[in-house]
Amino acid sequence: MNNMNYQEFKSAVIKYAAENNIKDYELYYSKSEETSVEIFMTEVKGFNSANNMGICFRCNVDGQTGYASTENMTEEEAASIVVRAIENAKSLESDSPSFIHTLGDTYATLEKEDVTSPAASELVDFALDLQKEIYAQDERVIDGTQSIAGCGTSERAIYNSNGIDLVDNSAVEYCYGYAIVSDGKEMYPGMKIASGKMKDFEKADIAKEAVKDATDFIGYTSVPSGEYTVVFSNKVMCSLLGCYSSIFSAEAAQKGLSLLKDKVGEKVAADIITLTDDPLYKDALEKATFDDEGAATYTKNVIENGTFTTFLHNLATAVKAGVKTTGNGYKASYAAPVGVNHYSFYINPVKGSLEDLFEEAGNGIYLTSVEGLHAGANPITGDFSLSSSGFKIENGKKAGPIKGITVSGNFVQLLKDISSVGEDLKFNPGALSAHRCGSPSVLVKGITIAGE
Repeated sequence: MNNMNYQEFKSAVIKYAAENNIKDYELYYSKSEETSVEIFMTEVKGFNSANNMGICFRCNVDGQTGYASTENMTEEEAASIVVRAIENAKSLESDSPSFIHTLGDTYATLEKEDVTSPAASELVDFALDLQKEIYAQDERVIDGTQSIAGCGTSERAIYNSNGIDLVDNSAVEYCYGYAIVSDGKEMYPGMKIASGKMKDFEKADIAKEAVKDATDFIGYTSVPSGEYTVVFSNKVMCSLLGCYSSIFSAEAAQKGLSLLKDKVGEKVAADIITLTDDPLYKDALEKATFDDEGAATYTKNVIENGTFTTFLHNLATAVKAGVKTTGNGYKASYAAPVGVNHYSFYINPVKGSLEDLFEEAGNGIYLTSVEGLHAGANPITGDFSLSSSGFKIENGKKAGPIKGITVSGNFVQLLKDISSVGEDLKFNPGALSAHRCGSPSVLVKGITIAGE
């Protein structure tokens, strides 16, 4: 059994689909490779290398849909995957229609990017140097500090019986600096993440920011419980938007799981809020010209000047709603069913520095971190109650650190109550994929804080 490449396997599947008189089908292929190295103290603690590849064949037979998947690209498997999908379609009954996309879309063209990755030795050298830089920043840095460097490439392809034949490639390089600082009484963690191309990473700057993230909280206090004017940092807003992004999915709405159900065309946020889904965002680590059903992607405002303009759709949800797909069909893995997801999903920046927001707040709280999103935030109701930390705002200036507080509210109401949006748009650096969230810092009045 000789292994084939994707193009050879695709040709074999096309042949066996024709022999079995299957006229409505799709072949989905994905492949990824990732390498990372982890440094603890002054030595390599871990080295990981992972390769994943899979293919899914989907076909419609007598009004029913069958699936079959494989990780082996051989002639025998090309025949088997077609037969298994046919048998699956005949044995299963479903009320959910499955759609194979048709030709007619206009696809964006991207500049060719370098998809080569650093050698393993380069990752090791970079991570070791970063670790040294972190220890050199402050004598209070202690063991427990770690540095990670990694890289990955991915390929995605779709072919279907309607003539769609698409391939996409991407690559990413990244590093994490985790600093642990001690004042002799307590330990303080700090982190800085960089992504893009390793040749552009400044190790000294990454180390400095990781250590500063930790030392800024030495000597922290709390605040009395009450309602405060709060500046949510871009990092915190990224986290909240990511947690509640499912409310913008047509799939969630059609299942009754979105607070925005039946709200298209209505005001759902402050006039200052425009929320964009951009598969081609200029600084995105991964760009997508087509979704996981082969539909063309495009940039769209989901909220525009406070008005909810559209849900995110795949082919099935679009047909059910009587609209066109927005090109947001998504498969969590090659063998997964098609769902809905965003791309670079962000609140648009407006005008004003972070210092301008502090000045507008006068006295309040600057939230820089929230924890417990998995347990303290409910995407169905929109409610959240999250352990938080940040800084006091006194007389329009950033003041001392605070920890041990809890911020509570409702995400949809929060969008309505935002009174100012800054210009410091930032994306969640931990989301090393096309599906990430971004936001500037925002100011909101009347936020409930539980403290002392």
